[in-house]
This record gives sequence, C-alpha cells and structure tokens, in this order.
Amino acid sequence: MNRVKVGVRCDVGPQRGVGHVMRCLALAEELAARGAEVVFVCDSHTVPWADEQLRSRGFQVEPAVFTPAEHVELFRRLAVDAVVFDSYDLGPEPSTAVHRAGWPTLAITDGTYGAAEADIYVDQNLGAEVDGFDLPAGAVRLAGLDYVMLRDEVLRLRPAEPGQRPNREIPKVFAFFGGTDAYSAGPPIVRALAATGVPFDATVVAPRAELVEEIATIALGERQTVTTIGPTSELAKAVVESDLVIGASGTSTWELLCLGGTAGLVCVVDNQVLAYEGAVATKAAAGVGVLSEIQADPEVAAGVLRDLLTDSAERVRLAKAGWQLVDGLGRRRVVDVLLRQLSS
Repeated sequence: MNRVKVGVRCDVGPQRGVGHVMRCLALAEELAARGAEVVFVCDSHTVPWADEQLRSRGFQVEPAVFTPAEHVELFRRLAVDAVVFDSYDLGPEPSTAVHRAGWPTLAITDGTYGAAEADIYVDQNLGAEVDGFDLPAGAVRLAGLDYVMLRDEVLRLRPAEPGQRPNREIPKVFAFFGGTDAYSAGPPIVRALAATGVPFDATVVAPRAELVEEIATIALGERQTVTTIGPTSELAKAVVESDLVIGASGTSTWELLCLGGTAGLVCVVDNQVLAYEGAVATKAAAGVGVLSEIQADPEVAAGVLRDLLTDSAERVRLAKAGWQLVDGLGRRRVVDVLLRQLSS
C-alpha cells in the first residue's frame, strides 16, 4: 500500500475547548508512527496552545470548512485516503457527504453527540459498549475504555505500577480544566480547596487573565498555597508528580486514570453528567461535584476534597483502580481497524 493520507476534521475553540483535538491528536500520532500522513482541518489558531501542539508535531493544519460541499472539495484537493470526524458543531451532513463521495470515514462520538454517517464509529466512553446504537449497513462500532485514545506524552509517562508517590506532609494538588477552562472552573475549585481548612500546595492551570486575577483574590488558610500557570504541554508530568489531580469529567479523565493519578472529577457542563456519574461509580475516581453547585456553595466539594487531602491510603487506592481501568492501548486498536478498512 502507498503511504496513507488521513484528513481529520475536529472541533476546537475558546468555548468548545480542546478535548476533540486532543483525542484526534492521539489518533494522529499513532497513524504517523505507522507511516501515515495526517492533515488537520480545524480552527486551531483560535487556541494558540492547541495550534502549537499540532504544528510542533509536524501536522499540516487547514482552516475549518463547514458545508458538505466545502468538505468534499477540500478533501478532494488534499487527496486524502480516509477522513476522521470529531465534531459536535457540524451536524451529520458533512460526514454523510464525504462518506457518500467514497471516502472511508471514521466518526468519533460521545453517545449520540457527534453521530454521523461513517464506516467506523469510536465511542471511547465508559460503558459505551453496552449502549444501543443503530449502525449503517456494514459499519463497525468500537466502544468502551478499550478504545480510549491517548497522546504520546501520556503513554510515555504511564507508570509500570500505580500509586507510587513521595510521602509528603503537605499534599501536592494539580487542577486543570482543559486548554481554555471554558466554564471558569478554576476559581470555584480554589475556593473549595481553601474551605477544606487543611494544608495543600496547589498548581492551577488558568488560561485567561481574568481567571488568574480572580484566583489571586481568594483568601487562603495556614499552609495553603496556590500557584497559577498558563496552558502547559507537560500536563502528564504534572499529573504523575501530584498527590491529587482535579479536572473536568471529559476526555482528560482517561488520561488521568491511565497515568495512575488520583482523580477528583468535576462535572462542568451538562453533556458530562453521564460520564461523570459513570466514572465515579467505578470507584476509580472521586466525585468532587457539579460546577454550578460548587459555585453556589463550595462546602460539599470542600468535604470531598478534605477527605482526599487527608487520606493518603484512599488516594493510593483510587490511583491503582484508575490505572487498571485504562490500559493506554486504545489508539492502537482503533488504527488497526481503520487500516484494515483501507486495505480492503
């Protein structure tokens, strides 16, 4: 087979966040490792950190297009062999047009979010393998945590054994809510941490100046420290070096678990409710709460966080359970199926 070229059309933006582009990046890294060429079609320039992640790895980036005809014209000009869609914003029409124009098509979905006409469907969410889903004739569906797609950065730092942390008197906390923190979760979580009344040393990713300024006004207690940083390409390193990691219950959840991090999850938006409840139900992650409720009253979240900060044995238990749940081989399994589709 000649060198395969794959087009990837995904969402990214200040309000949409970077979850779609990050899991597509993981897929692209696996394709590139097998000799394929990958071109992204997205407005990554609207989130400079995400844009740098794509371009620093040598991936071509084309501006997003929106109509079915524009997609067909673009992918014909790019001479791609297959197309990946990962979008909540487009609707099914562009994928349907591309598929019917003859390209093998893979759709990354979250339940019904992002569903479109395709040959291969990937739903990497917990429990997705038991969901009912009507497939087009001849299509296949890859569902569940066996198909979680994680970036090289994560896979390189996955520990051989989970739960190994220095015995620190003051727990080290890392909090991040995507490349943009679109729902401004950072400040309410810092308030909840402060309300625990126990010591911690927290690093919080605050991608916008107004978040940094708001966090700086929050009163902290004795032996409580908070440092804010901008978006970082070393998220995985921060996870494995921390005693507790607080994040949104989106695509990054599976990164945390694969890395053996002690995960405290926050449901920041309605379409995360099922993922949030499912992840907490596995007992591999702790549920900190729903963002709107934490904003109204941080005390319940503070109780959860207090227990996590003061119970090192529970932190180790959570880390081990998460590490066992996500093995990091998902992207390999997905690319195996896509390349078989192309070869046939």
